[in-house]
Amino acid sequence: MTTVATEFDIVVIGGGPGGYATALYGASAGLSVAIVERDKVGGTCLHRGCVPAKEFLETAAVWRSVSGAGEFGITTNNPGLDFSVSQARKNGVVEVLYKGLSGLLKGRKVTTFSGNGTLLPGHRVRVVDGDDAGTEITGRNIVLAAGSVPRSLPGLDVDGSLVLTSDEFLDLEHVPASAAVVGGGAIGCEFASLLSDLGSRVTVVEALPTILAGCDRDVTAVVARSFKKRGIEVITGAQVQGHTPKQGGGTVLALGDGGEVDVDMIVVSVGRRPRTEGLLGDGTGVVIDGRGFVVADEYMRTHAEGVYAVGDVVAGTPQLAHVGFAEAIVAVKAMLGEPAIPVDYDRVPWAIYCHPEVAFSGLTEAQAEAAGIEVVVKKDPFGGNSRARIIGDTEGLVKVVAEKLPDGTAGPILGVHMVGPWVTEQLGAGYLAVNWQATPEDVAQFMQPHPSLSETFGETVQALTGRGLHVV
Repeated sequence: MTTVATEFDIVVIGGGPGGYATALYGASAGLSVAIVERDKVGGTCLHRGCVPAKEFLETAAVWRSVSGAGEFGITTNNPGLDFSVSQARKNGVVEVLYKGLSGLLKGRKVTTFSGNGTLLPGHRVRVVDGDDAGTEITGRNIVLAAGSVPRSLPGLDVDGSLVLTSDEFLDLEHVPASAAVVGGGAIGCEFASLLSDLGSRVTVVEALPTILAGCDRDVTAVVARSFKKRGIEVITGAQVQGHTPKQGGGTVLALGDGGEVDVDMIVVSVGRRPRTEGLLGDGTGVVIDGRGFVVADEYMRTHAEGVYAVGDVVAGTPQLAHVGFAEAIVAVKAMLGEPAIPVDYDRVPWAIYCHPEVAFSGLTEAQAEAAGIEVVVKKDPFGGNSRARIIGDTEGLVKVVAEKLPDGTAGPILGVHMVGPWVTEQLGAGYLAVNWQATPEDVAQFMQPHPSLSETFGETVQALTGRGLHVV
């Protein structure tokens, strides 16, 4: 009979990116680790978020390629779409990655308990349901990584048929003829883009004055123009009042100004809330803010000694898988008393996989101006890039924002903003430049291969030195 340990160096509640990264990093440092996970390790990102959504976006990209094949002299006769095949492929991709992650955790001797975990005083964690209900374990350190769930809006009760969040959307077996996407942020624009590419008539409804509100204005303008050209209607500054199902199918979305949007389906994409209900028992000392997030400092320490928090559940941080990874490393290093560099949330890399793609790090031009920083800005469109011309995807630009020095030249690079073909794969150099506070002179000396899409970043930085090559 195998005896399962009940005391660990680290007990993690939640097996999503922040949680499993904590487990893997802690185990690699020689610590004994347990994860309490209610569903499957991998969390939202692997099973109901990043990975499945990007698989569908890749389906949309393949469809665009097939549709535009005639431009390259390739004849395609009446191509069709069976979205259930894409759904099955998505499930296959997720399953392979899930098995790989499960094997990795097992290989590092991480113990997994099945069920929701509740933190009790004394660093005790009780599994309250699931296969291991009633089990109680103790950790020298506790990490709260319970993740998040989609938000909805009053009047838009999620039913999985007419009104869906990302969770239900990613289980679709067919593409609706028409859809309203409520929310024009990163996820909303991704859904709108892929639905439009696959044949839906799409309307985006956003309460703010612009879609992709956190992006640089020049980047947002490119995406807005692309959406308009593709027939995606964008309604900004709009409040949603509810919806009225129609007899025979579909529904009518009601807007605050009296407008209506008649669609087959509503996809609600208005952000995510932390999953903190039931996470804490009485007397733990952990502080939850007014919005339900766990309060933690720059080393991911909560108000309770030896209790840390990482990932989507943490107050005031970007809800991104790679941020959770980075926070996990900081938390484990803090536990071990090792030097740890806190995450600089103002400089994390962002990637949005709509078409055209968006990627950025650091301050936008408007943010720099609002902070009273004089800047020098350079933009270079992909239209002049050889590789972009070759692949037939020239929509977009690279924009670099640098601090203006007293002599008028460009100083440290404050922000790099990209929109266009495969920019989510090109941001690495810009992210390093921003985080190392490099100057254009520092970066311009490094060559970019020719012909490549990455040349546009190189050209933009070179131009900021005052001696550009191909940039006007």
